[in-house]
Amino acid sequence: MRGQAPEPVTTVGDAERWLSAQAERWVAGSAFAFAAVDEAGVVLGNVAVGAVDRRHRAGWVSYWTTPAARGRGVAVRACRSLTQWAFDDLGLFRLELGHRTNNPASCRVATAAGFAVEGLQRQKLEYDGARFDVELHARLATDSAEPGPAQPRGAHDQAAPGPRLNL
Repeated sequence: MRGQAPEPVTTVGDAERWLSAQAERWVAGSAFAFAAVDEAGVVLGNVAVGAVDRRHRAGWVSYWTTPAARGRGVAVRACRSLTQWAFDDLGLFRLELGHRTNNPASCRVATAAGFAVEGLQRQKLEYDGARFDVELHARLATDSAEPGPAQPRGAHDQAAPGPRLNL
């Protein structure tokens, strides 16, 4: 989650502030974050669409999973579910995402979720003084949904304590 939050989330107070900011963005209609959970309600990760641009009907997708959930198709299912929700419920047309080029697992998630590679953003991100290239992917509402090994098993659920995607 380190790269997903503007500040480190290392304490309960940090997490409460992060959750509060997510709720404010939801109300404003500028970003929508979901917890990805299993059948028992155990949190497996997070998936979000942010930087929502209503004029151009576009948004930016991000995702992360817990170490225990990695390699199980959780991020792909969550990304596919979020994508369908963003197209159907938000009326977005274009979704973008990016990943560091040294993160092949994230690239596999993006392509398995139907996001086509569109290009390279040179030295876009900086972490601990090092610059990283980012590969840009996008998916359009008119793109076909390719069936693959990690199909969503549930729809989004907005029950308390917050929005969830049941996987």
